[in-house]
Amino acid sequence: MIIKHVGLIGVGLMGHGIGKNILKKGFELSVVGHRNRAPVDDLIAKGAKEVGSPHALAKSCDAVILCVTGTPEVEQAIYGEYGLLGAVGEGFIIADCSTAEPDSTEKIAVDVAAKGGHFIDTPMTRTPKEAEAGTLGLMTGGPKDVLARIRPVLDCFADTIVYAGDVGAGHRLKLLNNFLSLGNAALAAEAIAVATRAGVDMQAFRDIVMSGGAASVMFGRLINVPLSDDDSHAKFAIRNARKDLRYYTNMTETMPVASFLAETVHQLFVMAENQGYGERFVPRLIDVLLKINGISK
Repeated sequence: MIIKHVGLIGVGLMGHGIGKNILKKGFELSVVGHRNRAPVDDLIAKGAKEVGSPHALAKSCDAVILCVTGTPEVEQAIYGEYGLLGAVGEGFIIADCSTAEPDSTEKIAVDVAAKGGHFIDTPMTRTPKEAEAGTLGLMTGGPKDVLARIRPVLDCFADTIVYAGDVGAGHRLKLLNNFLSLGNAALAAEAIAVATRAGVDMQAFRDIVMSGGAASVMFGRLINVPLSDDDSHAKFAIRNARKDLRYYTNMTETMPVASFLAETVHQLFVMAENQGYGERFVPRLIDVLLKINGISK
């Protein structure tokens, strides 16, 4: 079955760019709307259709992309009233671009397969900027023949696609990637807070770090906060980061593998959310650390 009509659930910071690029490459697109109307209305203006439920989406499309917050939202889209599962038919593909718990991914794949369909994990890396540009990175898990069928759709919004293994492997790789990324953000935030207290020149700090072995993408993004009060280089909410870190520590616990650093990083994000920063972007970890240490900017 050739995929011509794609469904999209989750038209937010990342989903808007995904949908825009699917349309741009000539596929039909239908979306399930939500309270944030601006990105939905923009896709409709570009030619997308809006339907009222995941069930209706599956009835009208050849494949569906999920781009929602996490496992509860994925499970609601699959199993909820008017969910996708009730409309899955032979050969139907659901690709989950969300960051989700691998055990849930594997269970959903079994239930979707029982209806003749396929559930694959295709979580993303990079930012809304790359989503809009169509240059996301994807980690994929599932049967290679199924991934080959949906590959033309994935190519619309990703320029790096890595095969991780069977269903669930993509989400395991994603959790590892996010732990490294958010762990680097935590280190950078603490170093920047200490540098502020020490009176270090922030441009000099940036120049020396980014020229040597201490450099990281996250430091390069976070240092823009003290330099220009700009947190737009890592548009990822602290609440979502906290959720991803908990998924990672859940995974390590079930192995079981000790993960001391991950637990510490997770608790930093928990504290930041409890301090009222849950909807702020990750670079605002710096503000949290300045606040609890009584450091003036």
